[in-house]
Amino acid sequence: MDYERQPYRRCGRSGLLLPAVSLGLWHNFGGGKPLDSQRTILHKALDLGITHFDIADRYGPPLGAAESTFGRIFPRSLRDEVVVTTKGSNPMWDGPYGMGNSRKHLLATLDRSLERLGLDFVDIFYLHRDDPGTPLEEQMATLDHMVRTGRVLYVGVSNFSPERTAQAARLLRELGTPLLVHQPSYSLLNRGIEDSLLGVLEEQGVGCVVYSPLAQGLLTDRYLDGIPADSRAAEGRFLTADRVTPEVLTFVRSLSALAEARGQTVAQLSLAWALRDPRITSVLVGASSPEQLEANVAAVDNLGFTHEELAAIERAAKESGVAA
Repeated sequence: MDYERQPYRRCGRSGLLLPAVSLGLWHNFGGGKPLDSQRTILHKALDLGITHFDIADRYGPPLGAAESTFGRIFPRSLRDEVVVTTKGSNPMWDGPYGMGNSRKHLLATLDRSLERLGLDFVDIFYLHRDDPGTPLEEQMATLDHMVRTGRVLYVGVSNFSPERTAQAARLLRELGTPLLVHQPSYSLLNRGIEDSLLGVLEEQGVGCVVYSPLAQGLLTDRYLDGIPADSRAAEGRFLTADRVTPEVLTFVRSLSALAEARGQTVAQLSLAWALRDPRITSVLVGASSPEQLEANVAAVDNLGFTHEELAAIERAAKESGVAA
């Protein structure tokens, strides 16, 4: 494992360090994928200094497949050198207890996740989303219980509003189990967290690990000439063709010119841009090949931006009509 390949950033006001670029197992670790290719990607991640692996109970398909795959291919000798996360809240089985953030569901889904992962504990357990039907006090008390029973080291939330995040942080602090991290969506095409969430996280001392920093592939070289036949947008997998608008393509082409001047790809520039804010702990990337993962991690080779470069990005966003 190359610990010099990329920087590690402190997660909020905790003692935990995470790599600037982490590996998410959302898309490429489900069933139907060759196990050897998934193992090769995982080993490449370790070689690149990626010590943080983000999973969820629902990632697949089928449900739970990403956890099961990780459990099969992860080298147990490295358990103390990596951070393994998972999430609950999602519909996972039939009946009234198969989803949501009740204590009943969350403790059951955590136990099922640990069994699939083949682990005694996970480093971070997230509530994948808020559950308005369950009192926030119950949700946070359940996270606290997970930590106190040794099945979880740290806790986080994902897709919570700024207001509910602040309330969650306060409740957990009173229980003695600090809120470690929030996981929102964030990219050059989705900048909503800048309005208030990042300020809440900074005030509360909570880290921020962002997903979809490449907007499901839009912020890459893939769509510069339109929609490829074998792309996610063409297949409607997590990205629909109606999102590939003329405005977005104009913006991405502008980014391409800026990236080339920096010696980067559009993806590398987009990842570096997300990491420009010190409140962002890490960006999650997926990978369908070791080469793609290596190219994304190379974003850390040029994380600095001049005022002129940032102004050019803002101007391109405004002129193309995608400014937040």
